[in-house]
Amino acid sequence: MSSDLSLSEARRIALAAQGFDRPRPRGRVDARHVRGIIRRLGLVQLDYVNVLLPAHYQILYSRLGPYRRSILDDLLYRRREFLEQWAHEASILPAESWPLLRHGMAAESRRPQAFASFMRRHAGDADRLLALVHDRGPLTALESSGPEANRNRRRDGWGWTHAKTLLEGHFVRGTLAVADRRSNFARVYDLTERVVPEAHLRRHVPPEEAQRELLLRAARAHGVGTAADLADYYRMSPRLARPRLAELVATDKLREVRVEGWRQAAYLHPEARPPKQVLAATLVSPFDPLVWYRPRTARLFDFEYRFEIFVPEAKRRWGCYVLPFLLGERLVARVDLKADRARRCLLVPAAYLETHAKAVEVAPALARELRTLAGWIGLESVTVGRRGNLARPLADVLRSR
Repeated sequence: MSSDLSLSEARRIALAAQGFDRPRPRGRVDARHVRGIIRRLGLVQLDYVNVLLPAHYQILYSRLGPYRRSILDDLLYRRREFLEQWAHEASILPAESWPLLRHGMAAESRRPQAFASFMRRHAGDADRLLALVHDRGPLTALESSGPEANRNRRRDGWGWTHAKTLLEGHFVRGTLAVADRRSNFARVYDLTERVVPEAHLRRHVPPEEAQRELLLRAARAHGVGTAADLADYYRMSPRLARPRLAELVATDKLREVRVEGWRQAAYLHPEARPPKQVLAATLVSPFDPLVWYRPRTARLFDFEYRFEIFVPEAKRRWGCYVLPFLLGERLVARVDLKADRARRCLLVPAAYLETHAKAVEVAPALARELRTLAGWIGLESVTVGRRGNLARPLADVLRSR
């Protein structure tokens, strides 16, 4: 069967859908820009690993360049235009998405199931903690009182206290919401009705309608994607997604297409268009929706990507906190990064060039991006290590400028 889209067209469609089809703003970035990117993506995954900086801030930086991170915090915790909730893992979403998530689209994934089991086993403690929040108002896990707050940390891999797990269970269940973050990034929990705007709490969306809308939002954010791609965006099971996708095709809200080299059929959003070229030059967070579903990353960019932060050091191939580098429409390199805040230096322990790319083109563009990134997070210099076939060309460019 002939393809409707070449692989290059599919890549450019995907990059445009993700906001990489236009230059970063030239002037000052404000709330309009941040708001626009989150709404374009549909959601931004939260991650507070601070090897470089919390990933959700970097997802916006990749598209906007340097901006004040307080803009996102204000939209999220003060204006309440966006909310934290479980979607593609814990995520930032537009507040109006709340009714679409009420039916527990992510309930089949492992962690929500584990939370549900824990909450059933400790139902009395869960009820008492909810009553405590009701009476005392917003609080963190450490600020919660009672014996459940002081028990030993659990040994199931999460490393949380009993109280923290109960609070997170209520968060996944939707009985508690995140009202704020402390300076140490700790979640501040409050009753959902005191955080989520009343209009969104009152709105009822039938499950199948919610599934269709979530898949349509995923398709808009992908431009073009397979059933597995689209289902993964909001952590919906492919079994639930396939009949809903067929309904969206039948009503002309999506178009089924073939992409060069893809075994599975794909779904094209009606707004999707391939730009003539993509001029992006940016580092991409491991938690960026452009690359978070690794089978799609391999299929779309011929880029095998594994995030190795939890891999023992001796078994790592690329490094601890490795970011792909997007140049034009291709992922052309990967760099291991670490912010040395004491020395105010951005460390690059390793830099690797993809086989299809040329160091003479990649090294100068990557050097510029590293300098920009370093300045944005308050670092004064960039130091490149010796590992990787791009390390020396990159270090040479940085020294020469």
